[in-house]
Amino acid sequence: MIWPAVIIGSLGAYLLKLAGYVVPERVLENERLRRLTALLPVALLAALVAVQTFSVGTALQVDARLAGLAAAIVALILRAPFLVVVLVAAVTAAVLRATGLSV
Repeated sequence: MIWPAVIIGSLGAYLLKLAGYVVPERVLENERLRRLTALLPVALLAALVAVQTFSVGTALQVDARLAGLAAAIVALILRAPFLVVVLVAAVTAAVLRATGLSV
């Protein structure tokens, strides 16, 4: 049952790549389109972070992940390197869970 999804996904990816060659260059150089494509990854990543932070299955839950996200935001504000940001978030969530302060 997974093969139709794999084939359809592969075909969709190929057609999307092919569209990059077919779309006229003047469309790709549009300033509004450039701004949109620059912001799209940020919006997708923010949505992914929100879903992974606040959801458990189909329910909303606030737990140690929120504290880890808050610690990561503080580390980002302090201009810490990416690896440090990830470690700060992970350690914060782990400590809260280990001490029983969070689920």
